[in-house]
Amino acid sequence: MAYKTILVHVDDAPHAAARILMAAELALQDGAHLIGAAMTGVSRFLYQNEMVDEQDPNLALHLDFLRQRARRALVQFGPHVQALGLRSFEERLLDDEPGAGLSLLARHADLVVLSQADPERQGAPLPDYQAQVLTDAGRPVLLVPHAARTASAIAVNAAGVASAGAPAPGQHVLVAWNASKEAARALHEALPLLARAASVHLAIFDAELRPGVYGDKPGEDVQRWLERHGIHAGIVLRQSARQGLLKRPADIGDALLALASELGSDLLVLGAYGHSRFRETLLGGVTRTVLESMHLPVLMAH
Repeated sequence: MAYKTILVHVDDAPHAAARILMAAELALQDGAHLIGAAMTGVSRFLYQNEMVDEQDPNLALHLDFLRQRARRALVQFGPHVQALGLRSFEERLLDDEPGAGLSLLARHADLVVLSQADPERQGAPLPDYQAQVLTDAGRPVLLVPHAARTASAIAVNAAGVASAGAPAPGQHVLVAWNASKEAARALHEALPLLARAASVHLAIFDAELRPGVYGDKPGEDVQRWLERHGIHAGIVLRQSARQGLLKRPADIGDALLALASELGSDLLVLGAYGHSRFRETLLGGVTRTVLESMHLPVLMAH
């Protein structure tokens, strides 16, 4: 099992280089085809509903500006991934918003690579496009933190093949496991990465609050399932901080990120929750906390 088609968002943001590097390295590891997609930012539904008059000189000028900006980003994409040694790739430009356009393209890809949500947009009334892709694409999303490296750690020969023993992204993986369908989906979608990881840990918080959900021994059932895939995973049991008079469990997003640092993890696998179109309820509390505070790549599935 491997990712054979990887989609990466291409734009002129300063952190685009880190996300493109991560996508290219994954493509090299799996011999995958990489699609670099740039969006103009104008919804395709405006064109379909004939709400845009491209003959309007002011509007035409603005649309041309948006398309030129997207094209400039794509012009840099090809040389970038070629310099890394990638041979199989293509460039796509869509007249669409990032969330809708990427969600559409993702349906014929195995993985979508995006950057962490822009911290300057936190608290905006509408969701960031990352959240929309998570809920609408039907594919796993790998989110790359803004502070991620921009220099490749993979050696590639003249034929464009990653050298033996080259470090793959996600050497030490932490999986947030709560036995939900979202967590199960994320874990399944992460199998190509887990199969070549040096270490995998399953983090279970507050197992005593849900007796019977995790098996006779918390995590044992999913641990055995992974072993049948040739993946050995350790189990880390933790209890979240209790808060309030009723001592209810606190949001474990920060605890997950702290555990990732403690274990030296370089990838977190997490199920994404939520369905509303409004940012305040689009994603669950743990998901929001991780998206806003992440310091390592996070693979999510909804």
